[in-house]
Amino acid sequence: MTKPDPREAGRPRLVLVGNGMAGVRALEEILARAPHAFAITVFGAEPHGGYNRIMLSPVLAGERTFEAITTHPRSWYHENAIELIAPEPVIGIDRAAKTVTGALGTTRRYDVLILATGSNPVIIPLPGHDLPGVIGFRDIADVERMIAASKSGRNAVVIGGGLLGLEAANGLARNGMATTVLHLMPTLMERQLDPVSADLLRADLGARGIKVITEADTKAIIGTSKVEAVQLADGTRLPADIVVMAAGIRPNIALARQAGLACARGVEVDDALLTSDPRVHALGECVQHRGALFGLVEPLYDMARIVADRVCGTAASTYTPAPTGTRLKVTGIDMFSAGDFVGDDTTDHLVFRDPARGVHKKLVVRDDRLIGAVLYGEAADSAWYFNLICNEIDVSALRDTLLFGPVETTTVPLEALPEIAEIDYPAGSGGVLLAVTEL
Repeated sequence: MTKPDPREAGRPRLVLVGNGMAGVRALEEILARAPHAFAITVFGAEPHGGYNRIMLSPVLAGERTFEAITTHPRSWYHENAIELIAPEPVIGIDRAAKTVTGALGTTRRYDVLILATGSNPVIIPLPGHDLPGVIGFRDIADVERMIAASKSGRNAVVIGGGLLGLEAANGLARNGMATTVLHLMPTLMERQLDPVSADLLRADLGARGIKVITEADTKAIIGTSKVEAVQLADGTRLPADIVVMAAGIRPNIALARQAGLACARGVEVDDALLTSDPRVHALGECVQHRGALFGLVEPLYDMARIVADRVCGTAASTYTPAPTGTRLKVTGIDMFSAGDFVGDDTTDHLVFRDPARGVHKKLVVRDDRLIGAVLYGEAADSAWYFNLICNEIDVSALRDTLLFGPVETTTVPLEALPEIAEIDYPAGSGGVLLAVTEL
């Protein structure tokens, strides 16, 4: 535990509950605005400083180390005079006394309280869901358990064909396990991909030795003292030494609810990210804002800026959700999606396909604005498309070349052109002039 700095005397105390990416980013933003305004205490449930959770998949796949994804070692807290109390999750908040109490009995009074308790993995209550060997995929401890299982077991089953499930499956396969993904829906990543790109993804995963079963109705996890198999409704029995539940996340609201704060599916916050108690802010995966929940890093960082502005009094900022983009962190698979890529009868769809190269692009346009995109197999221009979506840029002048990304054009006087022997329109160019051969 980092001891309180004697320089903190007389300063209001800010207590952060939750040492994850959202909470620590809020601290960074607060320190940037008012580095000496608060005496700061952080309670964390894990025995680490801050780390980049979205990079857990490369750690599982053996492409990164935990040290490489550590963003805030304990020395950072010490250098910023932050008291870090970890590992000790908070188990109680007394809003009348303005105190928080940890599981080991540590109590701190607060003047400002920030909740960033994150989320919990959804563990489907199947028969056998509580057997040893059934885990979620949310933190470095889960990754360590998966790596350990790969050293002693041969077969892995991942329940859930969304972003996290596929990243877990890739990591387990990279560790030498025969890996099967079970997905209830007809196509993988149905919230991020259209059916064509989902089929390309399934083929790419198959080439990596990952078996995918869609429309899979999982009935039970079989085993006595530990996981042994997974039973499907159609009678299929899959051997399993480990089962990873990746069927979604649920906001961790137990502490907020115990404290009497207004909660629905998440901790309810207003546009200032204040809870029903004006002394308590909340942000990240634990919150519900205007009915919406959050699971990607971009909105969490936006929230951190709003909380910092409000806590420091530097601006009366309000939170407005922005479009988000998704990438799959599997080496060798290039995909991106953002916005409304389904569309309706008021939208136009621009589609490019090159099956030989495994490339599929779909852009959705409404009223000359790009509102959604799916890129698979070739996503180098994703940032450009994302900027068009976020800033609602008029793309009417780009309509003919929009599928091919940002195209720089140069106007040349007709009389300056050389005599043309041939024009090269390579297959898949869509008729875009790529080369002129001079006589």
